[in-house]
Parts: sequence; structure tokens; C-alpha cells
Amino acid sequence: MSDDKKEPIVKQDKDGQEGNSASQELSQVDMPSALSVKQLADLLGVGAVEVIKQLMRNGVMANINQAIDFDTAAVIAADFGYKANKQPVPVQTKPSATAKGGKLSPCPPVITIMGHVDHGKTSLLDAIRQSNIIASEAGAITQHIGAYQAEVNERRITFLDTPGHEAFTAMRARGARATNIAVLVVAADDGVMPQTVEAINHARAAEVPIVVAINKIDKANANPDRIKQQLADLGLIVEEWGGDTVCVPISAKKRQGIDDLLENLLLVADMLELKAEPDCPAEGIVIEARLDKTKGPLATLLVQKGNLKPSDNLVIGNTWGKVKAMFNDLGKQIRKAEPATPVEVLGMNAVPQAGDSFVVVANERAARTVLEKQKGVQQGFSTAAKTLSLTDLSTQISAGQVKELNVVLKTDVQGSIEPVKDSLEQLGDEKIRVRVIHSGSGSITESDVLLALASKGIIIGFNSRPEPGAHRLADLEGINIRYYSVIYELVNDVDKALKGMLEPTLTDVIEGHAEVLAVFTTGKKAKVAGVSVKEGKARRDALSRVLRQGESIHESRVSSLRRFKEDIREVSAGLECGVGIENFLDFQVGDVIQFYRHEKVI
Repeated sequence: MSDDKKEPIVKQDKDGQEGNSASQELSQVDMPSALSVKQLADLLGVGAVEVIKQLMRNGVMANINQAIDFDTAAVIAADFGYKANKQPVPVQTKPSATAKGGKLSPCPPVITIMGHVDHGKTSLLDAIRQSNIIASEAGAITQHIGAYQAEVNERRITFLDTPGHEAFTAMRARGARATNIAVLVVAADDGVMPQTVEAINHARAAEVPIVVAINKIDKANANPDRIKQQLADLGLIVEEWGGDTVCVPISAKKRQGIDDLLENLLLVADMLELKAEPDCPAEGIVIEARLDKTKGPLATLLVQKGNLKPSDNLVIGNTWGKVKAMFNDLGKQIRKAEPATPVEVLGMNAVPQAGDSFVVVANERAARTVLEKQKGVQQGFSTAAKTLSLTDLSTQISAGQVKELNVVLKTDVQGSIEPVKDSLEQLGDEKIRVRVIHSGSGSITESDVLLALASKGIIIGFNSRPEPGAHRLADLEGINIRYYSVIYELVNDVDKALKGMLEPTLTDVIEGHAEVLAVFTTGKKAKVAGVSVKEGKARRDALSRVLRQGESIHESRVSSLRRFKEDIREVSAGLECGVGIENFLDFQVGDVIQFYRHEKVI
């Protein structure tokens, strides 16, 4: 370390823990979203051994080359007297361009429309598109990308067409904040439905303002006041009732109230004071991407900072390329994309993922350098490091990393939600509290997993099991799912986790899924299912669970496993076999058999 670098002042508390001097102003340090222990030590100007010691004091075991996430690095930086600022990308890009300004200019708001199926989301988008689209042509307009801009009083509004609330949350789970305002569409003749509640919870978790559009007010059985009451029960109090939620009655079919809705969106945007820096290398996120048979990889980008131009060199996630051409939502080629402008870009070397960040770099060599550094940082780094489980909760509480336990609660029936939710929210103290961010009945879905991932929370299933796709996603992203059938055991486990007293427990490890294709009688009181193993493997003597329409109807062991009249030990995915389940005869075509084992979680 150079002699002219100022040493941060640290002090020892009673437990030997290092902390910042209260009288010292924290120095600033820029960090990427993930970095190795050695890189962190270099940034802080201390030895790697000191950083490793401090990580251990905070309950994190890591070696010198292991990657840690920004939140963990920020805690360690604070221990050494530094305040961490998050960089959008791991390395600096075009310093000469960023030095130009730092000047911020107003930019259009980015809107996502959410709500229940058949409540008129698509009709509303079509009404806005046909009435207010930025174009000189008259008549119907074909939309070429999953986003477009409308114009109101010479001001622009950007709409994202593709994300439903699941895609909306999937992008946020990847670190992408694409939306400034969420528009919740509720049908006046139908009312608040389960997907409406999900949309509200996803928007709240994203911490974006919600504007309610009560659609279909032209119908004879429309009842807007009932909708407002239902929203109030969910905590959304409309302005006319003394709350702060903007609510606009509309009829997308008859084009009523559309202008009023757009004007209110601009008012909400004005309160947010949305601004972006135009004079710098462009940055933003991927809205969607696809592989075109003739054009190759195409990516729809939302510019969030700077101006994107043809011939710019881009790095998007683990891909790179040069912008050969840009097209707006009307399919017209354009020469510049300003902040909050969606464009389709041609010229990437591969198809990026939705939610990936992009940044403009100086040249192809710089692009390759960025990719190499990002790969080095990401090596050894897993999403699980960013997620939370009950078993490591006390460690993160003591390290000051967690002050709120976010829970996605799914139960078998609607009547179980309130007692379980109330019991959970009464737990905790001044250090940490339990917050149920979403609750519902039925099986655990991919949407639930995405919400838990984006909110760094856990999923609790009370007599509820995950769908196969949800289980795969939870395993991939390291999301902790806990299953309970007795309410006091559920509450007791969460309470012990908050107090750091949770004992090791058994969890289900799914080994495979099979679908029942036929049912065969093998004796007077014996039936077997002819199945196709869809994923993993089916194993004789494995624990099994029969699922019907997502609900568990029986649990026991596999009693027999046969293929071509031969008894076998296991069958892999893609093959068919006969399966017998202990004490179960009521197989139906379409049932799913889940094979699993118990594993102790420490």
C-alpha cells in the first residue's frame, strides 16, 4: 500500500469487533455487484487475511479467490471505515465520456401494466397504442417489439408490453429495475381476483407506485365502489377516500378515460422526478431477446442512461457485439435512442437473457476485457449466496445483514391463510420482524419462487407442495422452501430461527418426476401405473408422493419398479416403466408421481 494512502481509523469494541470511529467521516469506495476477496482487499487497501478475518467475524467463510456479493462486501467495507457505492458494471468504461457532464435531464416514465387475466390489460394497451402512439400514419399500427412509446401533451410515456407480473419480478430478481410505475387493471364487473393480489404484492416488493385503472365501467353490472373497497381491504386506499393511490375509471373497449389515465401517469411521474444522464456511454437492460432465422440474435433494450447509437460496442451479460442497426417500436430504423427509449438492436454475437444489463464500451478489445473480468468475478459466485434460509438466519441477523424476514406463504385452503399469517407476523422483536409479502392457496408456483428470489425471502408451504417447474427453479436459484402440516411446528421453527435456536431438520430432496400414462390391474387388490419418467430418475424403495392437479393425495414408498416385465432398481428420464406405490390403488391418467428422499439440513 502506498504511503500517501490514508489508513482508515478502526477501533475495537468490547468483543474485539472492529468498528468505525464515530468521529470519522466514511471514505467512499466504488464496488461492482460481485468481487473476489482479493479484489475487495485491494480496494480497501488492507491485507486479504484481514478481510477474511472480518468475513469470519460476520459469519461468512471465504478464501482469497472466492467471490462475494455487494451487500456482504459493503458490510466489510463499513467495518474498515469505508462507505461502498455500487458500480453498474465491474470496470470503468469510456472515462472521457463520463467526465463530460454528470448533468441530469428529465426522462419519460417507464410503465408496466399488470392485473388478472381477462381484466383488459391487452385491450388497454391496444387503446393507448391506437390513440396515442407516436406516429404520423393513421389507422392500425403493428408493434414490432415488446415495448412502445405514447405521447401526451408533447411528453412521452414508455410502456413495456411483454412483462406480466412474473416476468416483471424475474427481471427484478436479476437486479434489473425496469419499471417506474405499475398500472393495476381491475375489471369493474369482476373485482379483485387472485392474480390481482399477486400483481399488487409483486409491485409492492419492487417498491414502485401503483396506479389503479378500473376497466369495463361501460358494462351494466359494473360496480367501481366495490372494487375500491376490495382494494382498501388490501391496503390500497384511493385518493377520493383519503388515501394516496391514484384510481382512474376507464373503458378500454370504448376508449373512455384513456387520456385521463395518461395524464395521471404523468402527474405520478412528476412526483417521482425521474431523471437520467444523457451525455455518457449508454447503459440499460434487456427487455426481451430472440434468435431470428435471417437476422440472427435480436435484443430489445431499454436505455436507462446515455444515448445509444449505431456502431456502439455493447457488452450485455456474457455476450457482446456492435450495434449494426436499431429499430423503434414501429419497425423504423433510428440513429439514436435516448434514456427511457426501447429499441431492438441487431449485431450481438449471441442471444442475451432478459434482465441482463448492458453497457457501451470503447472498442471490441475493451468489450472482451470486460467479459473476461466479469467471468473472473462470477467464478465461484452463486445466487444462493444472495438468498436466505431459516438455518442461516441467525448468522445474518447477528451480522446486521437482515432486519426483516420476507415470507411467501402458500396454504392448501384459503381459510388457513389468515391464522398462519397472523401467527407469523406476531413473531420477532426490534432486531428483526417477519413480513408476509404474499399469501395464497394452492400449490407453490414459479411466480412464488421468483418473488422470494427478488425479495431475498423464503417460501413456506402449509399443506402445500411446489409444482415441478417451481421446484426446479427453487433448486436452481437456491430458494429455501419449508413444508409444514401443523401450525405450531411452523411458528415454532420460525421463532427458533429468529432466536438462533433452530435445530437441524429434514428436508425433501426431489429425485425425479413421472407422469401416469395408463393404469393396469395386476391382481384382485393390486394396481400399477404405467408412467413416463419426465426428469431425474424413479428409484425402487424411494419415498414417493402422488400429485393430482398440483395437490398431494398420497405419500408412501415405491413398492415395485418394473420395465419389460423385469424388476429393476431405477429408471432414468425419458424412459417408461411400471410403478407400484405402497397402500395406493387410485391411480388416474395425468397424475404425477414425485420421487424424493429425506436429507438433514444443518
